[in-house]
Amino acid sequence: MPLNRRHFLFGALAAPVLAATKKQTAAERPNIVMIAAQEVGAYMVGCYGNTEVHTPNIDRLALTGVRFSNSFSCAPVPQDQSSFAGAGYNCARTGPAQSGEFLDAQAPAKPFFLAIAWPSPNAVAATQKNLDLYTKTGFETVGWDTAAANATHKDMLADPQGNLRKYAAALTTLDDQIATLWAKLQQRGLWDNTLIVFTSNGGFLLGRHGLWGDATASDPVNMYEEIVRTPLIWTWPSRFPPLTVRNDVVNSYDLMAAICALGGVAPPAGSQPPSYLPFVYGRRLGKKESWPDLAFGRVGDAEMARDSRYKLILHNQGKAAGELYDETADPKEQTNQMDNPQYTTMRERLTGRLTAWRGRR
Repeated sequence: MPLNRRHFLFGALAAPVLAATKKQTAAERPNIVMIAAQEVGAYMVGCYGNTEVHTPNIDRLALTGVRFSNSFSCAPVPQDQSSFAGAGYNCARTGPAQSGEFLDAQAPAKPFFLAIAWPSPNAVAATQKNLDLYTKTGFETVGWDTAAANATHKDMLADPQGNLRKYAAALTTLDDQIATLWAKLQQRGLWDNTLIVFTSNGGFLLGRHGLWGDATASDPVNMYEEIVRTPLIWTWPSRFPPLTVRNDVVNSYDLMAAICALGGVAPPAGSQPPSYLPFVYGRRLGKKESWPDLAFGRVGDAEMARDSRYKLILHNQGKAAGELYDETADPKEQTNQMDNPQYTTMRERLTGRLTAWRGRR
C-alpha cells in the first residue's frame, strides 16, 4: 500500500458523521476549533516532557484544560463536517494563516466548527527568531542513534543535530499561530464558548532508533512510540478542569465520537460506545459502561494493539516476524519479547484483541 505523510495512519476520522441526536440552542453548544497537526509526536512537545523544544502555546492549552498522556493516533485530520453543518454549525477547514478570516465572520448566535490543518514542521519555513532560539540547543535529551541498517532516509542522519534544529524551529513557528488564534477568539468575544482540541495524525522519528521520518522511515514500516503516541489536549474555559492529566488509553478513532457527543451530533458510523467524553469532564463512565483501555493502529501491513503497558505489532497479519514490547520496563523498545515464553499470555491476549479489531474495520 503506497504511503505518504498525508495518508499516514488514516482511519475513522474521515468517516461521515450523521445528523444531530437532539435539539440544542447555540448557547448550549460550544464552538469547536480542532487543530490537527501533522508529524508531531507527543515526545516533541513541552507539556509532554520535552525540555528543549519550545511549545509555550500548546503547553498553555494543557495548563487550561485536559491533557491525555496515552493518546495513540490511527487516523487523519477530519475531512467531513457535513453533519455539523446539518446541525446548524458554520463549518470550515483552513490552514493556520487563514483561520482569522473565518473567525472574523462568526457571531455568538451560531456555533461553528473550524478544523485547522497544520502542515508538517518539515514543510514549514521557520522564522529567523525561532531559528536563533535553537542556535545553542544540543538536543541531548531528544537523542539520536547511528543510522539503522533498514533506514530509508540515511542522508538526514548525516547531521541529525542540525536537522533537529530546523524541525524544532519550525514547530515553534507553528506554535506561535496558537497565540494568534487565542487573541482572535478573545477579540471576537468567542473565547468563553469555544472548545479547542489539539492533536496530531502521527509522530516523526528525528534520529531515534537510527531513523528519520514517519512510519515509512524504515523498511519494513515501524510503529515506534515516537510515531504512534501523539498529543491530545482539550480546553474549554470554565467547563473542563484545568491542569488535568488523564492516563486512560484513547485512540484517535474515538476522537470524533467524543466531539460529536459534545456538540449534540450523532457519532461516526461504526463508533463503539461509550464515548470517552466523561473523562474530559473528570467524570467516570456509567455503572454499566466500561472503557477498553486499548488502542489499535494500522500502517501498511503493520498492525498495532497497545494497552497501558504492552504493545503488540503484527506484520502481514502475523505471517511475518512480530514485535512485543513492555513499555514500562523497556520504554525505548530495545527488547522484542515476542518469543519470550514469559510473555505468552500477553501476546495471545493482544493478538486476539487485534484480530477482533481487524474484523470490524
